[in-house]
Amino acid sequence: MKTSRIARETARISTNAEIPTNRLTRSSLTASIRAFAADNAPSVAVKQEEEAVSDDVSSLSSLSSCGPFDIEDIPLLSSTPQKRKRGAGSPSTSVAITSGVEVKTRVSPLKIKNEDGLPARIKKGRKQPAKKVVEASGEVTIHPPANWEEIYTAVQEMRKKVLAPVDTMGCETLAEETRTPRDQRFQTLIALMLSSQTKDTTTALAMRRLQTELPPPGLTLENILSVAPETLNALIYAVGFHNNKTKYIKATALILKEKFNSDIPDTIEGLISLPGVGPKMAYLCSSAAWGKTEGIGVDVHVHRITNLWGWHKTTQPEQTRAALEAWLPREKWHEINHLLVGFGQTICLPVGRRCGECTLSTRGLCAGAVAVKKTAVVKRRREREVKDEGGEVVKEEIEGVVVKRERV
Repeated sequence: MKTSRIARETARISTNAEIPTNRLTRSSLTASIRAFAADNAPSVAVKQEEEAVSDDVSSLSSLSSCGPFDIEDIPLLSSTPQKRKRGAGSPSTSVAITSGVEVKTRVSPLKIKNEDGLPARIKKGRKQPAKKVVEASGEVTIHPPANWEEIYTAVQEMRKKVLAPVDTMGCETLAEETRTPRDQRFQTLIALMLSSQTKDTTTALAMRRLQTELPPPGLTLENILSVAPETLNALIYAVGFHNNKTKYIKATALILKEKFNSDIPDTIEGLISLPGVGPKMAYLCSSAAWGKTEGIGVDVHVHRITNLWGWHKTTQPEQTRAALEAWLPREKWHEINHLLVGFGQTICLPVGRRCGECTLSTRGLCAGAVAVKKTAVVKRRREREVKDEGGEVVKEEIEGVVVKRERV
């Protein structure tokens, strides 16, 4: 096909002309969306649980502000250097002529210091589980973990220094002291039923609503029997699984009136027979309400932490309870739950364990200790010679950031 001279000249001019283009790339689109979201971001929404108990916030501000978060916010750091965007007015050529590197190292602060005043180094311990030994007579004896007393004492010392939510808002502390012993026992049972899958702060707020918003004299068996299920559900709306707990509490109140003379059972079997009450609640309620320590109340903190230490290898809380009761002295059965729950709320968190603040990790007593990560931020600077639109050679500096992490 023949092409005229005018067409060829037109094509040549169009090719050499610098026509700015505004190509919509994925990265530019993402940046635009993020900028729009930042400019139009709504205010932080109030949690649904806080809305349900807004009437009590003024009187319980100290309860709602107690205790650290279970999940720590971890910033996301980029591990790739930033690339220079090319678009309209981009230089035609570029040549790197100099480069420089600046390294800054930041180590996560440790609260535990060694003898020289420097951060103590974390030492991962060795698991020393309880051992089953068959004696010559055929009798089976359980030997406790070799270092359990040292671990137990160290945790007691750490718990004395930090106030945990369970210390002020645990189920054992929520019953009103001005009530009769029967009403106090009933309130302790209700607090334990509400605490399942619920934080201590929320349980305390729900209990306070029941104690103050039910008709005088407040939270009693008679008022629970007479209150409408819808009203009860609204009062405990903040706790987890409040719909099921409303049914359990109403059914339990009826059973207590008909079978237990309007009081809570004083045996583990009787407590477990109540709707929504499991072995953990039964053992804790028996100890707190009746002063009878018949077993260890094993919740998620006790189950998780004792397995983390390597005292045993269990998959269910009931297995953990049986393993602990086989060798732990009976006088510690009541206190171990309160001790490890507070330890799990303040230091040995389910997510983001604070091993740098735990003396077990620095003394090599914890088999699950995690070393603190040292973060090194490397800044690379490069200078380039580029030609601007007028053809003059200018210098520009490009900076990239690389984040590297390594264990101390």
